[in-house]
This record gives sequence, C-alpha cells and structure tokens, in this order.
Amino acid sequence: MQVSEKAFLAGWESTRRDAVPTGIADAEDSLRELKELTLSAGARVVGTALQRSSDPDPATLLGRGKVQEVRAEAHALDADLVIFDHDLTPTQLRNLERIIELKVIDRSQLILDIFARRARSREGQLQVELAQLNYLLPRLSGHGTALSRLGGGIGTRGPGEQKLEMDRRRIRGRIRSLSASIQRVRSQRALHRAHREDQDLHTVALVGYTNAGKSTLFNALTSSGVITSSRMFATLDPTVRSMPLGAHRTVLLSDTVGFIRKLPPHLVAAFRATLEELEGARLLLHVTDASDPENQAQDAAVEALLDDLGVASTPRLHVWNKIDRLAPGELPKLRGADRSVCVSAHTGEGLEELRRKIADALDADPMVEADFDLSTSDGKQFALLHQSGTVLSTYYQADRVLVRAIVPESLCEKLKSSHPSPSRER
Repeated sequence: MQVSEKAFLAGWESTRRDAVPTGIADAEDSLRELKELTLSAGARVVGTALQRSSDPDPATLLGRGKVQEVRAEAHALDADLVIFDHDLTPTQLRNLERIIELKVIDRSQLILDIFARRARSREGQLQVELAQLNYLLPRLSGHGTALSRLGGGIGTRGPGEQKLEMDRRRIRGRIRSLSASIQRVRSQRALHRAHREDQDLHTVALVGYTNAGKSTLFNALTSSGVITSSRMFATLDPTVRSMPLGAHRTVLLSDTVGFIRKLPPHLVAAFRATLEELEGARLLLHVTDASDPENQAQDAAVEALLDDLGVASTPRLHVWNKIDRLAPGELPKLRGADRSVCVSAHTGEGLEELRRKIADALDADPMVEADFDLSTSDGKQFALLHQSGTVLSTYYQADRVLVRAIVPESLCEKLKSSHPSPSRER
C-alpha cells in the first residue's frame, strides 16, 4: 500500500488595517481549508504554523526567524513537504526550499495537483496541463533544487520532470498548442449550446463552492450516477443530463467545477472553456452547504467569480443544501426568501419544492397545448416535440402526421412553418 506524504502547512496574514481583503474570514480559516485541500491531494497534515505581520518578507514570505521555526518543526515531525497557504514568487520558492531543505509548494500548485488527479476527460487534462505550464514557466529559471526533487508526490503530477526540463521556447510552443486545442473545444461547446437553443432545450446550471453537494444534488434531480465525494473538487469535467420538471417539461441540468476562494487566475483562464457552459444557462442554481459555518464567505467567493465570468446577471435560485445536518432551530432562519429553497440532496427533502421553483423561474416560456401538421419527412421536428414536451396524440394521414402536444411556447412559435394551431394554455 502506498504511504501518503506528510505535509506541514504554513500561512501568513497581514496585520495592516488597509490590507486587501481575501474573502476569507481569517488566516486560521484559510489554513483549515488548506488542510482539506491537502487531504484531497492524498497527503496527511502533521503540523501547521501561522505568522501575522504588517508586511510579507519579499525573500521568504515569512520572517527569517519564522522560516527557521517552520524548518525545525517540519523536520521534527518528519514532514515530506511544506505547503504555503499563499502564492509564492519564484524567488521565495527557491529561497524557502534552500532554507527548509524540503520540497516546498504553494496553494496554487496544490490545487493544480488536485485538478491533475481528478481530470478524466481529454478536455480536462488539456486545461490542467495548460494551467500547470503557465504556472511553472516563470519558475523554471534557477529552479534546480525543485527540479531535482520532481520524482513524485504532490505538486509533481501533470507535465512531469521531462517536460519541465524543456527550454522556455519549447514550453511556450506547448502552451500555444494547448491554447489552440482548448480554443477548438470552446468552438465546439459554442456549437453545442447553439444546437440546444435551436431545440429549445433550456439549460439550468449548478454553481457553488467546492464540496457544497452539487454532484449529489445533480444525481438526485436527474437520476444519474455522477461520481460524488466528500473531497474537494470531485467534479472537474462538466456533465449535462435531462431533468424532468413535472409531467410535461424537460430541461437540461449542467454540473460544473466547484469554486474556491483564492482560485489561481491562470486556472480560471484555463477552465474558461468549461465555465462558458454557464453563459448559455437560463437559470443558475447557487448551491450552498447550509451546515458549513463559513458559507457566507464561500458564497461571497462564488459571487465574485460569477461576476468575473460575466454571468452575475443571470437569474438564479439560492439552494441551501445539506439541511439534514443542521441543528434544531437553524432551518427556520433559512426559509422564507422567494428566490431560495432548502433541500437535502442526501435525503430528498425539499427536492419537489426545488423543481417547482425551477419551473416557476423558467415560466417566462410557459407550456402551451398545440396542434401540429407535419410532413412524414419532418423527423427532426417530431423528435423536438418528444424531446421538449409531451406528445398527447398522433394521427397519420397519407404523407402527413397530425400531432397534439404540450410544448414550450417558444418552440411552438419556431414551428410556425408547420402550421401549429395553439388551442389553450396550460
């Protein structure tokens, strides 16, 4: 059995009143989150250290005395690596490895490692490799100590030692190639979105902090078997499934990668092809772990990323998940808002109410009952009626097919060339 690496965690927090807020309540909360990330990467945390000072040391982030303290504790605890809860500059990374004499990585590299573990599709692997190379490129110069230790473990997955030893020109060439491949993915996704819009298949997208229970909710709403896990970033590759809303309506539900505070900008850029799925969504379901004491800070981070992605104005419902974990008396505090709903994806509580609220939110396109006079060669339009609504009756006459169906009003209008005759609104 493979023995997990032992990690020592180190953090820094500014004591200045004018410090730029990070969206995290305090450095201790951030370190707790870093611990969860480390566990998700397959390592075991053996110790932590935190320094508060007015300004970071430009050479080592922490003060020299604190670095020596981290070195002593990490070696005493037989740690294999030290993970800093902060993005390190190339100079800081080299200096810290020289002083501590252990492998040193930062928060961004840890997240990249988790993504490299979880990416299953070719698309996801391309996006992770692009983010890793963009992260590593400025850190190659004089990075001899780190490169000599890239034999395995956290922070070494993905491009690997051979690719990291390429010269800058070859790495930049690889980055251009990956960028071109991802651009093709973006074009393909845009075509798929356009095709869904042509078919009047509305998309509802799940968004939220990592480990908020989005994939469990996705499975509960679509009767799917998407892999779920209590570890962070269990979902990387987007998944789309049909979701029934009552007897006469079906929409598409999209599960997306979870957000996190201090998400590396180059990682957001690399995964933009995936996150662009949100642009075509008619409705966003913002899923929050109601039982997490840090959910307000997590929601703020989600809102900031939605704004960065340009989808902050998309209509949304706030879904308070995991209500089965709440203490007595906490649930009434969450109920009452028109644009929110309380559910437990695990027990199924509140899911029918959620379906009703999703349907209400989409009711700008009401369902109507209509008659359609189709040619027997109109297989595509006949399929649309089955896919986007409910076919009530079908009569064949020579080369014509007379269909009565309950469909979205927008689809009814699109099929005017087939001479639909709306009878009554449902």
